[in-house]
Amino acid sequence: MSKSNYGKIAAGAVASIGLLHAQAAFAQQCIAPEDLTDAGIYAVPVIAEGFAASCTPYLESDGFFASRGGEFVAPYAAMQTESWPGTLRVFMNFATSGQEDGAASERSEMFRSLPPEALRPFVDAFLAQKIGEEIKPDDCAKIERAMELLAPLPPKNFGGLLAFVLDVSKVRDPQVCDPDRP
Repeated sequence: MSKSNYGKIAAGAVASIGLLHAQAAFAQQCIAPEDLTDAGIYAVPVIAEGFAASCTPYLESDGFFASRGGEFVAPYAAMQTESWPGTLRVFMNFATSGQEDGAASERSEMFRSLPPEALRPFVDAFLAQKIGEEIKPDDCAKIERAMELLAPLPPKNFGGLLAFVLDVSKVRDPQVCDPDRP
């Protein structure tokens, strides 16, 4: 798999957190690397749930996910609450950008009026659904292998690596803010 494909996969995972519909990809603001780190950490347990729902029938019963998937996901799950504020900022970046029609503006106002914790179940359900829709049976073993390769990394390193890959691969939906910018 080429470097640009890894960037696209990483971008897809992060973008899925905030995509409400296709127009949300027109994000105008950059996203702070630390918020992408938080979003990556937050998303792993939700992605793992969608992955399990889509891929369990296609995986080996003694493979990585079956034998160590829970161990892999546990530290990310433990960090979800502390990662939520950055994840929410990523979500709101997508949810409130592309204000080209009245419906988008109304949606933006609705999201801004809700308490942050009220949005968590919505973000979780949306992300799990999007992941479930995107995963094809032929991808299951590859995704399991990626999880196995990521498993030794501490969650903060994984999240930071995600932000770094999105930045250096010049992914622009979302565009990563310059980490040196004040």
